[in-house]
Amino acid sequence: MVNEFQNFFQFSLTPEEALINLTAALLTGIFIGILYRTTYTGISYSGTYVVSLVMLTMITALVIMVIGNNLARAFGLVGAMSIIRFRTAVKDTQDIMFIFFALAAGLAAGAGMHLISGVGTLFIGVVIYLASVLNEATPVKREYLVQVVYKNAEEPEKELFRVFRRYCSKYKLVNIKSVGEPGENLKEYSYYIVLKSQKRSSEFSNQVNALPHVHSINVFFDEN
Repeated sequence: MVNEFQNFFQFSLTPEEALINLTAALLTGIFIGILYRTTYTGISYSGTYVVSLVMLTMITALVIMVIGNNLARAFGLVGAMSIIRFRTAVKDTQDIMFIFFALAAGLAAGAGMHLISGVGTLFIGVVIYLASVLNEATPVKREYLVQVVYKNAEEPEKELFRVFRRYCSKYKLVNIKSVGEPGENLKEYSYYIVLKSQKRSSEFSNQVNALPHVHSINVFFDEN
């Protein structure tokens, strides 16, 4: 029993090997962070997330070195890590992908598989970069939500549809509701549209806003 307890805290790695593994994890983590920064196209870029990717790679490598081939140590660490609760929601699927990317690179580096860690990180990184470039080159058909508020209009959509046919490849009415104070006679029409050209979105808004009886217009889109 005493020997088993001693083996629990016995590490086969030398300090030099541990330092090499952590250095390999650091280099792959930096590469992943730079790749994320280069390929990110959203609106909520976070510098702390990039740093977290680098640290996650190194921490994963450290955990793997601690576990080694010791099954008891692995169960002990799983039990210790199970008390941690993460409440931060990751909304972008790209962010989730990079988290798994960092975990995989850290696993390989911590296991001493430096060639697999380096080559795998480089190969996957090139694929991610090429996919990002191809995605940027592909025209995006973004769906917008347009809310048009009319005042004292009997057939408001007649003039509006002329503008839709000119600027939109697709449009669909999704909701009608009364807005404003009683007696103002304001109605809000909501549409889902797809513009023929993203560059003409401002021109489209101005044309709709200039229509008779149009009180206001709001255009929304989901970046994700």
